[in-house]
Amino acid sequence: MKVVADICITPVGAGVSLSAYIAACERILGDRGLNPRLHAYGTNVEGEWDAVFEALRLCHEKVHAMGAPRIQTSIRVGSRTDREQGMDERVESVRRRLAEDAGD
Repeated sequence: MKVVADICITPVGAGVSLSAYIAACERILGDRGLNPRLHAYGTNVEGEWDAVFEALRLCHEKVHAMGAPRIQTSIRVGSRTDREQGMDERVESVRRRLAEDAGD
């Protein structure tokens, strides 16, 4: 089953700057072919259910190996069975609606 997920992995007890941990996870997500889209408070990914959750496990393993004693992860996952719709199409649908509304 294909999913779109919003993931926020937060190392706890790892200091103030978290960019090295985030970059490590971005590499993992990209290497797994999940089309990561970094945003200010997390990353959106799309892919098969098992691939997304396997990459999440790998991120946890990597962040722990980098020295973070604890990790807090928030994740939202969406799926649909009526048709396949990726992240770009979802965003474009809203942008089209906004453009239509601006013309009123």
